[in-house]
Amino acid sequence: MGVALQLPVRGMTCAACASRVEAALRETPGVREANVNLALETAAVVLAEGTSTGVLAERVAKAGYALLPALSPGAAAANDQDAADARSRDAERRAVVVASVLTVPMIVGMIFYQLGYEDLHLMPAAEVLLATPVQFVLGARFYRGAAAALRHGAANMDVLVALGTSAAYFYSWYLLLALGAAADGELYFEASATIITLVLLGKYLETRAKRATSTAIRKLATLRPQRALLRLADGSVRETAAASVAVGDVVVVRPGEHVPVDGAVVAGESDVDESLLTGESVPVHKGVGDVVTGGAVNTTGHLEVRATRVGEDGMLARVARTVAEAQQGKAQAQRLADRVSSVFVPVVLVVAGATFAFWLALGGGFEASLIAAVSVLVIACPCALGLATPTAVVVGTGAAARAGILVRDIETLERVRGVTAIAFDKTGTLTEGRPEVVRIVAEEGSEDDLLAFAAAVQRHSEHPLAKAIVACAEARGVSALPASGFRNHVGRGVSAVVVGKSVRVGRREFAGMADGAPASGETETDETMVWVVAEDHESGASGTVAGAIAFADALRPQAKRAVEELRGLGLRPLMLSGDAAPVAQRAAAALGIADVRGGVLPEDKAAVLRELGAKGERVAMVGDGVNDAPALAVADVGIAVGSGTDIAMETAGITLMRPDPMLIPAAVAVSRATLRKIKQNLFWAFVYNVVGIPAAALGFLSPTVAGAAMAFSSVCVVGNSLLLRRWRPR
Repeated sequence: MGVALQLPVRGMTCAACASRVEAALRETPGVREANVNLALETAAVVLAEGTSTGVLAERVAKAGYALLPALSPGAAAANDQDAADARSRDAERRAVVVASVLTVPMIVGMIFYQLGYEDLHLMPAAEVLLATPVQFVLGARFYRGAAAALRHGAANMDVLVALGTSAAYFYSWYLLLALGAAADGELYFEASATIITLVLLGKYLETRAKRATSTAIRKLATLRPQRALLRLADGSVRETAAASVAVGDVVVVRPGEHVPVDGAVVAGESDVDESLLTGESVPVHKGVGDVVTGGAVNTTGHLEVRATRVGEDGMLARVARTVAEAQQGKAQAQRLADRVSSVFVPVVLVVAGATFAFWLALGGGFEASLIAAVSVLVIACPCALGLATPTAVVVGTGAAARAGILVRDIETLERVRGVTAIAFDKTGTLTEGRPEVVRIVAEEGSEDDLLAFAAAVQRHSEHPLAKAIVACAEARGVSALPASGFRNHVGRGVSAVVVGKSVRVGRREFAGMADGAPASGETETDETMVWVVAEDHESGASGTVAGAIAFADALRPQAKRAVEELRGLGLRPLMLSGDAAPVAQRAAAALGIADVRGGVLPEDKAAVLRELGAKGERVAMVGDGVNDAPALAVADVGIAVGSGTDIAMETAGITLMRPDPMLIPAAVAVSRATLRKIKQNLFWAFVYNVVGIPAAALGFLSPTVAGAAMAFSSVCVVGNSLLLRRWRPR
């Protein structure tokens, strides 16, 4: 497996930098996988056991960049990072302001000169005084970045900016020394200063925009409270660090506070706001026995919660981890862009040299040749290529997470694009998942005896039908019986030994029931039947209790509309249910699903998906239980309903944080929207360079215009990605 870490990277300025850091990490012994995200400025690495991050930092430092220790999770770390980011942005903003103050007078003077007001043009000495600090103080970052890249045998955006502006600046000095006063109006100091100012402005806007893309992760980090009120054994309350709360501890949550742990309410009742975790906009009422999630906000009442999951095992930590991991992925198109970026700068340098030679050979003169070459250098921008995918993925997965949809990785997004059919489990997915016992049919023994044995076994199961049996037994006051040797026969039933009797609860054939009366009700109603047999453990004959328990589980109100939405998206719906065929068929008919398979075992669900795949179908599977896990794993895209079991959520590529069927078409829609943004961004980035570089080489763009275009190309890509923040599920 290895150890997965996310480490901040500093010093990257473009996609070429990200590619170099990634290569340095992958070449380090002990690194199994490495992906660098330019938008988030992080490296996701998987290390072999015992590999030191210090070795990674050394390798990255040799490449000219800085790899920082992994940040600890939680609000405190998020606040520290926010403070550091704020200081960095303030420094960038000050640099832009100072550069603008120094550059604007030169631009205004040049405009007046071009309009014929030569007296209003700045003297060469004034241009030198204004341009020099811009070039060597405010532009020092480009020289440092270029020097570091060249020292390590690489080239990046800093090399292009440093070369282009230096050529314009020093050529102006040459003209000034050669022509003296006659050089007035012929210098390019304002061009070099303007290019640096525009690039600084573009980088500042890019930084602001990139930060806006990652709001989802930062919000999740700040949800985790640092303190908790612990209920002690003597009944008193003591404040402690939330990280020190252990499973089984009881914490007190006052109105307005964040719930510090995942757990079950043991006292009190209140409305809890889970919107940032599940996307559910309306607070949910919680009372004794209800489950609450760490990070949710207690709005009105007083709650006491017994911790069931703490720290990194909690749902909030898992959600944040899933979102962060998804945002580190790379689309197939981005891998192509990365390969282009890795050779982009050297190619641009060759093109700039060829441009200079071309114009010189045509008799354009040294000055015209140099200006065309400088324009090529400053318009070329690998940044847009590097930001095209990560910004779209970060914003898209963040928007999905706000709506309660967790996407595991970029590969899942890409697979969603090709899905042609979507298969549903029934219970808990299209139905409420809260079945109730409506009939008990006892063939041998009494109804209460039948219920008592069934409840004794089902207390150990997470299945919705098991919970319904236990709830019915408690409601009827049936005494709890001890059980041992519990076994879950996935897709068939459960068994255990209860007060000396061997008890089987599940399908008719599993329970060993002959065809009989209890089955007749199932074919005439929408009930689901479970058979129960309790035989003497030793003889297997005398004292038998046998019969069936019937359940009803209502369809979710949004289920039919969700199926219609999916059909509108071009997906063919089908149902794979473990319930008997008549029950599944009636539910499917009510939802408008024509293709339905009932009485399907877990392995059979997976086989059906393989069969469909062999016919050319690309199938997504939606489920929530243990019995759905094999199908979720086999499906092209697995979609787990978050109210279901952990194994279903771990197997799936997409997890829905609340059991709302409308989130299923929403998950498809946000995946497609994100992929569209990636395509748009890559198209813009490639077209920008394909059109811009030849235009500059042919002399259609001045260095100043080229600098402006370069500065804002990546801003346009990030800005286009930010439009995804407006996405909301229908």
